[in-house]
Amino acid sequence: MSKDAIQDAIIEEFELFDDWLDKYDYLIGLSDSLPMIEAAKRTEGNLIEGCQSRVWVASELRDGKVYFTADSDAIITKGIIALLIRVMNGRSAEELAHIDLYFIDAIGLGENLSPTRSNGLRSMISRMKLDALRYSVIQNA
Repeated sequence: MSKDAIQDAIIEEFELFDDWLDKYDYLIGLSDSLPMIEAAKRTEGNLIEGCQSRVWVASELRDGKVYFTADSDAIITKGIIALLIRVMNGRSAEELAHIDLYFIDAIGLGENLSPTRSNGLRSMISRMKLDALRYSVIQNA
């Protein structure tokens, strides 16, 4: 499945629901698919600043691709980070640094989150892109 096909599939999945209560339930269910971070990586350095809840994101570069794991103490946030990881995992660092996460607007996620969760979403994306940029610099050094 192409990377944009993953975003398109997410959009189609959310189109099955008429209201945001059902979409929230689906988002909560997605938390089960979250690639869990190792306990040793649940550190202050992997904690995302700007989130109302506690969210840890770790990344690693394998075979030229970036992979993420995460955890959160909030179930909706787990679902949100699970979506981000689903779209962003396995891409090159260069691709991630410039990725257009159009599925967020297409499913109405940003406009249906509380202001603090929206800030958290932006913080998670920024951190993941920053990690990718760091790997890109390392690869090109």
